[in-house]
Amino acid sequence: MFIKELSAKTGVSDKTIRYYESIELMLPPQRGENNYRHYTPADVERLRFIASARSLDFSLSDIGEILAARDDNIPPCEQVLDTLDRRLDEVDRRIADMLWLRDAIRQIRAEGEVLPKDDVQGEGCVCYLIKSYHQTGEVTIEQTTE
Repeated sequence: MFIKELSAKTGVSDKTIRYYESIELMLPPQRGENNYRHYTPADVERLRFIASARSLDFSLSDIGEILAARDDNIPPCEQVLDTLDRRLDEVDRRIADMLWLRDAIRQIRAEGEVLPKDDVQGEGCVCYLIKSYHQTGEVTIEQTTE
């Protein structure tokens, strides 16, 4: 099958397939007399694995190591499990970061709601909260009474 057919069967673009070949995730395809790439069902399965692993946010390096083990007839199952564990840890960290961010945004929104909305200089309104957040990583505003 040609690259267009491989692309259609896997949902991976021609350009990405060529890139995976250039970084040796995909084995070099056989070439016809016209120098067109010819792919096999094994190439379809390999590319489906790569695409699925990428959708799980595996790094190209991790995928390369897994495929290299397979190519050397070494079962990569422990490697895959280790990679899944690392991905889970990273996802948990990102979720915690997102929850923290959501709370910070909610707090800025709540505090900003009661502040003046006509402060062009941004020194005593919600803009100040955002500016001070960037500097301190905290959500606080000092109200001055004049």
